[in-house]
Amino acid sequence: MKNHQNQLLLIILTTIFTVRFTSAVDILFNGFDSSDVSLYGNATIESRILTLTKDTGFSIGRALYPSRIPTKQPNTSIVFPFSTSFIFAMAPFEGRLPGHGIVFLFVPHEGIQGSSSAQHLGLFNLTNNGNPNNHVFGVEFDCFRNQEFDDINDNHVGVDVNSLISIRSFEAGYWQEEDSFKELELNNGKTYQVWIDYADGIVNVTMAPVGIKRPKGHLLSVSLNLSQVLEDEMFVGFTAATGDMIQSHKILAWSFSNTNFSLSEGLITEGLPSFELPKTPIHRTKGFIAGVTSGVLVSAVICSVVAYLFVNRSRRKRKAREDMEDWELEYWPHRITYQEIDSATKNFAEENVIGIGGNGKVYKGILPGESEVAVKRISHENGEGIRKFLAEISTLGRVKHRNLVGLRGWCKKDKKSLMLVYDYMENGSLDRRVFECDENKMLSYEERIRILKQVASGILYLHDGWESKVLHRDIKASNVLLDKEMNAHLGDFGLARMHDHDKAARTTWVVGTVGYLAPEIVRSGRASTQTDVFGYGVLILEVICGRRPIEEGKPPLVDWVREHLRRGELVNVVDERLRAKGEIDEEEVERVICLGLLCVHHEPISRPTMRQVVKLFEGKDEGEGEEMDVYLLERMRNGGALSVFSGGFGLHPTMYEVRQGLSSSMSLSWSNSIVEGR
Repeated sequence: MKNHQNQLLLIILTTIFTVRFTSAVDILFNGFDSSDVSLYGNATIESRILTLTKDTGFSIGRALYPSRIPTKQPNTSIVFPFSTSFIFAMAPFEGRLPGHGIVFLFVPHEGIQGSSSAQHLGLFNLTNNGNPNNHVFGVEFDCFRNQEFDDINDNHVGVDVNSLISIRSFEAGYWQEEDSFKELELNNGKTYQVWIDYADGIVNVTMAPVGIKRPKGHLLSVSLNLSQVLEDEMFVGFTAATGDMIQSHKILAWSFSNTNFSLSEGLITEGLPSFELPKTPIHRTKGFIAGVTSGVLVSAVICSVVAYLFVNRSRRKRKAREDMEDWELEYWPHRITYQEIDSATKNFAEENVIGIGGNGKVYKGILPGESEVAVKRISHENGEGIRKFLAEISTLGRVKHRNLVGLRGWCKKDKKSLMLVYDYMENGSLDRRVFECDENKMLSYEERIRILKQVASGILYLHDGWESKVLHRDIKASNVLLDKEMNAHLGDFGLARMHDHDKAARTTWVVGTVGYLAPEIVRSGRASTQTDVFGYGVLILEVICGRRPIEEGKPPLVDWVREHLRRGELVNVVDERLRAKGEIDEEEVERVICLGLLCVHHEPISRPTMRQVVKLFEGKDEGEGEEMDVYLLERMRNGGALSVFSGGFGLHPTMYEVRQGLSSSMSLSWSNSIVEGR
């Protein structure tokens, strides 16, 4: 009877996890590529911006996530909750009245069949509007008042079900406080962020200017049963249209999830382009034109000379920064002027130096508004600095996560000086708090575990949580920074590389820090998510043991820990300062050390993924702890982690082994701690 109950429980749990796994959808796009969405009608992607309509009348454009997503629990009418957020702009054209609007929608089919332009917003047409068989749910952002659809005004947000007659609508804007409502003009070219959540039969819609924290008050909150509206699987995306009135409808970023309601925190909201029309310059006003026309010839000549000099100077300036502006358009980090940075760092005063790296110094600075920042000044005379600069912008300039260092922007003074501006981390790097501090500032055991969990969360986001897979390639304690609340932020993306989730990384040169390099990196130079896992495993051992990976006159850290494991003395590798305080749980710390050893397994296939690492860290009660023990021991036994290695590389290659194992075709630049290349 008991065995039967256990089998039944196992079947139920397996079913639950299978359903949850197969139905989970996480979409996060900070900018778009052609493979991210399916385009219909006049929709295009240019400079990673999704533009739905052309600059012509009666244009329709639609963009949908390429695959249908599950919207209901299998064999039931229960609708999955969902949360979506997107950043959009309606850009007017000079001399044209703007219209008509944009809709976020669930739709059962691909294409734009059955839709019309103008007031129908590319959603329905004259004959099918209001048909209950449409199975369409949408949230419209409409900037024209259509009496036939009972629109409340020409600047509103509405919730639509199978019809353009909204169930509920409200003028566009946001609640600054409980009683303070600020109206927003939808089609003035400004960039706005929208949040749409559905749970427990309630649709909540919120919006605000981009960069402003999500308001607490909802613009719309509608009780709505979507079980009869949505089919079991639907396409999700956007549609827009123009008519006699024309504007450009743009989507800059988008997140969607039916499991993670905080996924929108990964959207980049700083340094985004604006599409507002410039104010009419004085030289184009009628009064000025009349004055010039009636002026004397001398005045005309002077104006011509001044105009020529101004244009010529502007061309020289534009030419000088041509290459940099392409980066800014693609990656969107904000360009900060040299004058701002010079003032913030007090002319790069030595007293403000907070770190020195391989490519330059790091300064503390205060930008206008009392915002503390860290400024990394990079020299790129040898070409290596510019490669690292671009790597940082192409990764940190696009990804955003609470456990990754925030990139504020960049600056170029001349060909010899590049600058990156980051969020300031008050408590410095992790290695200083482990190795170079007195006992009063030393991290406690609980703080170390929390920091390791946070770093794991950041790496998981790089590997699985963004539109591309990001390999950090240099995970180590000195690249983990701690903020005022001692939260961990992974930084230094100078060696990072991105590639599609379904492709392998094209890296054949050895890069990284000796002591953290996986054996396969030394053999082939090829990086993968599993080489990042190896580096993270070394970090676990380093933080728990209070020992650097390589120390003169001592065995490598990994070999030393493995030897203690063989002798059954694993607890003796824990930082002796922590043991002296008696604040460790021996069983728990042994599990964490075993996890670190599993991460540095010599065979990549035997290492856990970062998702598995995060799940193992989340075990909270005794049952989960026991499961973790069993899981770790089984993986280690099956993979041979407890066996003694002979020949070839060990778990932890030394500097000598790295050098001896390198192919003669590899081009490297050596330093004491970094093996660099591309």
